[in-house]
Amino acid sequence: MKIMQSIYETKAHFSELVAEVERTGMAIVISRHGKPVADLVPHRTAKDPLKPDPALRGAVYKGDPTAPLDAADWPETLR
Repeated sequence: MKIMQSIYETKAHFSELVAEVERTGMAIVISRHGKPVADLVPHRTAKDPLKPDPALRGAVYKGDPTAPLDAADWPETLR
């Protein structure tokens, strides 16, 4: 369940709202004149983009990724 707070209330109690998000993990919707404009959400650590996907373990790329392409490999509009 999301909690809705006005911008005024958010500004007045920002540190308390951040603590609540941290404690509960629930998002808080910040609204202006009753319309949602932003979300205050818990931080999620991003995955390492360079870490290999375990589902691809053992996969082998056959070919030379730096080899030039033949003219037939390019779409007609890009030749």
